[in-house]
Amino acid sequence: MSPTIHRQKAYRFYFNSNEETRMHVHVESERGKAKFWLEPIIALADYHGFRTHELNEIEQLVKENQEKFTNEWRRHFPK
Repeated sequence: MSPTIHRQKAYRFYFNSNEETRMHVHVESERGKAKFWLEPIIALADYHGFRTHELNEIEQLVKENQEKFTNEWRRHFPK
């Protein structure tokens, strides 16, 4: 299961339900896919297909929505 938690511009942000426990968010569009760590700092973990300027734009969107993504993570993965 990969619930969509946010859509902005051409990007879909989501979680994979059966994955590692370190807080992160996935993002995809027609151009590619990426994964960003949400803690301890926002950082690019992996990507495929995106160009540098797109990754910079996505990272900025992750930063702007970090609180929302963190709250959604905690709701989706309760301890």
